[in-house]
Amino acid sequence: MISPIKIWRNQKKIVQLVGKTGTIVAWTLIRVPPGDFTNQAPYPVVVVTLADRRITAQLVDWEEKHLVIGQKVVTVIRKVFETGDGVIPYGIKVKPVSYGNR
Repeated sequence: MISPIKIWRNQKKIVQLVGKTGTIVAWTLIRVPPGDFTNQAPYPVVVVTLADRRITAQLVDWEEKHLVIGQKVVTVIRKVFETGDGVIPYGIKVKPVSYGNR
């Protein structure tokens, strides 16, 4: 079980990253995920360069055309996984920013 206090403390940290834009510099597609993420597979994990740092995050709301180096993304808050005890942990994920055909 994850402590609700640890989840709450983490939520305060991730708020600073919400809405930042960046660019994908590397990606991989997870086909055989760890136990808590089996219902999400396959899903892409990307390395993103933001203005002040690089982060690794799950790409959400994606299509295959978004899996390219240089794709613009924005950070969002999404549910990470189900805990089973009523606590819902949220974390930073990224979603593509669409410009025209991209």
